[in-house]
Amino acid sequence: MPAFEPLTVPTRWLKFLFAIFLLPFCAILSQTFFTAFARATVTQRLWAGEEFWFFSLGAVLWLIAFFGLPRPILIYVFGHELTHALWVWFMGGRVSRFRVSSYGGHVVTSKANFWIALAPYFFPIYSILAIAIYGVLSLFLNMQPHGRLLYAAIGATWAFHFTFTCWMIPKNQTDLRDQGTFFSLVVIYLMNLLLLSVMLILASPQITFARFGTDLVTNLSNFSRWMVDLFQALAHKL
Repeated sequence: MPAFEPLTVPTRWLKFLFAIFLLPFCAILSQTFFTAFARATVTQRLWAGEEFWFFSLGAVLWLIAFFGLPRPILIYVFGHELTHALWVWFMGGRVSRFRVSSYGGHVVTSKANFWIALAPYFFPIYSILAIAIYGVLSLFLNMQPHGRLLYAAIGATWAFHFTFTCWMIPKNQTDLRDQGTFFSLVVIYLMNLLLLSVMLILASPQITFARFGTDLVTNLSNFSRWMVDLFQALAHKL
């Protein structure tokens, strides 16, 4: 009898299907985030706090620099490759080569997956470094009076991450292409929105993780109910 070959499905196809299933979660999280942001800014006066103003100041200063001055490509490439390396270490891998230049860079590692490949597009390495440096200094110095500088630094470094991510994505990045462009974009959007949601909760005393989670579950329940009603209506027509 002829031997039957096992059915194989390309990984990209599976990632594409998985990304389609992630789209409703992107929409639900977006609705929850923007509703919480509107509530915090309009009702709870988030805009009146110094955290918001200094974060915004840092972001605006970086935007002026990004569009008005030569772009620090080398700094971005270094942070990009360092993020790859950090995520390799987080996942138990090893980095055997680390190369950076103003024309690009790469790391040679013992482990590779989509988290490692896409991490630079959703993990703001310089914002994490700013928080880490502030935390270390707080162990030896009274950094409380300089909290505004931290907010400004986070604003500038997060804007650095956001602008360079938006600038680099259309440039046919191999990180995205190798993982499947559609899948990569969905993951990048979802992870960045999760990060923004955490930042919003931490910046607003009136928004808690419990309240945000409750709103998220409510929106998920409403979406599920809408889907059930839609399928029932379609079944009734058939």
